[in-house]
Amino acid sequence: MSAHPVSLAGEPKADVEQARAFGLTPDEYRKIEQIIGRTPTYTELGVFSVMWSEHCSYKSSRIHLRKLPSKSELVVQGPGENAGAIDVGDGWAAVFKIESHNHPSFVEPYQGAATGVGGILRDIFTMGARPVASMNSLKFGSFDHPRTRYLLGGVVGGIGGYGNCVGVPTVAGEVMFDAAYNANILVNAFCLGLVRKGEMMSAKARGAGNPVLYVGSATGRDGIHGASMASAEIDKESEAKRPAVQVGDPFTEKLLIEACLEAGKTGGIVAIQDMGAAGLTSSSSEMPSHGGLGIELDLDKVPLREANLTPYEILLSESQERMLIVAELGREAELQAVFEKWDLHAVVIGRITDDQRWRARWHGQVVADIPIGALADDAPLYDRPAVAPLMNPEPTPPGRDAAGLLSRKVTGEVGAALRALLDSPNVASKKWVYRQYDSIVQSNTVLGPGSDAAVLRIKNSRRAMALKVDSNPRACALDPYLGAVGVVCEAARNVACAGARPVGITNCLNYGNPERPEVMWQFVRAVDGLRDASLAFGAPVVSGNVSFYNETEGHPIPPTPTIAVLGVMPDVARHVTQHFKNPGDAIAIVRTGKPSLAASEYAELFGIDGGQLGAIDLAREAALVEGLVEGAEQGLIRSAHDIAEGGLAVAMAEACFNPRAILGAEVKLGRAGIDAVDFFGEGASTVILSIAPGDVGRVEKLFAGRGLEFQVIGNVIAEPRLKIGAAIDESVSELQRIYEDAIPRRLRGGD
Repeated sequence: MSAHPVSLAGEPKADVEQARAFGLTPDEYRKIEQIIGRTPTYTELGVFSVMWSEHCSYKSSRIHLRKLPSKSELVVQGPGENAGAIDVGDGWAAVFKIESHNHPSFVEPYQGAATGVGGILRDIFTMGARPVASMNSLKFGSFDHPRTRYLLGGVVGGIGGYGNCVGVPTVAGEVMFDAAYNANILVNAFCLGLVRKGEMMSAKARGAGNPVLYVGSATGRDGIHGASMASAEIDKESEAKRPAVQVGDPFTEKLLIEACLEAGKTGGIVAIQDMGAAGLTSSSSEMPSHGGLGIELDLDKVPLREANLTPYEILLSESQERMLIVAELGREAELQAVFEKWDLHAVVIGRITDDQRWRARWHGQVVADIPIGALADDAPLYDRPAVAPLMNPEPTPPGRDAAGLLSRKVTGEVGAALRALLDSPNVASKKWVYRQYDSIVQSNTVLGPGSDAAVLRIKNSRRAMALKVDSNPRACALDPYLGAVGVVCEAARNVACAGARPVGITNCLNYGNPERPEVMWQFVRAVDGLRDASLAFGAPVVSGNVSFYNETEGHPIPPTPTIAVLGVMPDVARHVTQHFKNPGDAIAIVRTGKPSLAASEYAELFGIDGGQLGAIDLAREAALVEGLVEGAEQGLIRSAHDIAEGGLAVAMAEACFNPRAILGAEVKLGRAGIDAVDFFGEGASTVILSIAPGDVGRVEKLFAGRGLEFQVIGNVIAEPRLKIGAAIDESVSELQRIYEDAIPRRLRGGD
């Protein structure tokens, strides 16, 4: 047993009550005492509290995440490193991950969102990959809520302010507004980088005696206990937690990117990790532990930007733009010279040991001495109760059938409903958001925000990548399993609409309090759905994040698994866009099942019961994706657009909004009497295609031969009008005006 570390004068007593204040349970406190064989010091208790927090330890989710498929012939790196990696051809690996920064963004939206971007960037270049693309998934409350405009402006400003300055394009994303997020917004940040397959770096330390270098910005008091804040519900005291929100500096981050990538090429780096959640504590414990080693830190040598920081504050600070490096012994000066060139700190603050202890010294005294596995690998593991909630279905509203569908015939109301949907913030253009982001810096962006999926070329190659991030909390609230399956299908389908084959998935699983059995049931069912959909598409889950405790005063958010899919295409010239291009082209739909109003924007907007989600045939979903990819590779598809929020009518309008030249469409629907579901139904996987008249037969063979419904429903026309059956005859220009002004009008104070 090691010597008892010293307690510092003036520190609070470490006991079960202090453990409670740090978010630990009495049982967890007793387990800590058992592990170390004594009462912990205040510093040690703080270290345990962050490393055993839900945010860092995944103590409620680890046993379920193991079910996710993570291997394929293209996987270069699966879960276990800072990010996952997929072989995208020509010797390149795409390194990517998505993470949450929900609680900090609610408390301080600008810095919370900005540091979310900064943190995910560091996860990527820590792997030796140059960040080339960012995406985000944002959930805000209703525009009727007084904080929504403030939070929207702050979050979007923080993402743009950080990403634009650091020079990484934001190429895609999604934004949703719903009263369910009034008191708990979601900010999920994604980044992808490229690295030569043989040049990837690791976070696994090796070599007892190797020096440990602290690089980047100095340490301050910002972000202390940020991981613990992210592992608790939001309450009335959350505003007082602003000091737990980190403060970012994108200009320093840009220097850190260049310095780390240059240092990596020297070969002198053994291991490298971001000081993210839990700061110096997490990086210094995880790297040695993964290598079966130990570490000794000299906290006196840590660069500080504030005087009189205690060991507790130094270890738990989440100040931004900092990395920890294990270097080859004798190559310290070489690495320090690289960081000095970029005007960054690079200080030896410790060494790797072979005793599997995590030890910190301060002023010549040991202030913490803990078995390293207890911090990094042996946090409590909970198989929490998971019980489906009791369902109390409301009676069917008068005038509607049991499925909640409007049973009226086609009337002039259909055009008004289309205009209302295009004016809905969830359907409307998000241009107000993404115009604040630089989407073309680095000159790789072929398709940017506003498309079904982003497309990026790989320089000095004909190859390209497609990216999409998606979620559907309303569907997941109705059925957590089918909702999660549907989200994966939609993201994969969007990537395929661009002409790319889905090859990898990352996820950010946002849920309420896992100690509630009904929340845990939602989570477990979603993981099952994610597993099944991943297997169906042959796209493994190589990285991800779990964000629990997204609830306020006992009110959880809807289950919100956010899925990002990477697709690859061998020839960027074959990419497909969503807009109609040529008058006279045939318009066709291909789909795997019947549309539905369940969880639809139409049902939400008009307050009807849309019914329950229909079954999803994953074999048919995979066949649809393969058909889309094959059609793009053969040059047979001129445009492809997924039917999503707002259904067929909205998707047809969006396909007409060609920025180069607005076109129209004339669509014939086969029945005289048509319900709202035909115009505005969602649910089933349906894609609108435009095809040269001479290629219709070949395209039909692609899909009908796979057992999918294929139907030509109309033509692209030069006149800028959208005509659907006898019910809709609208000016495309007017529809586009409504679509693009919906969010700006609300921000100006309109209804």
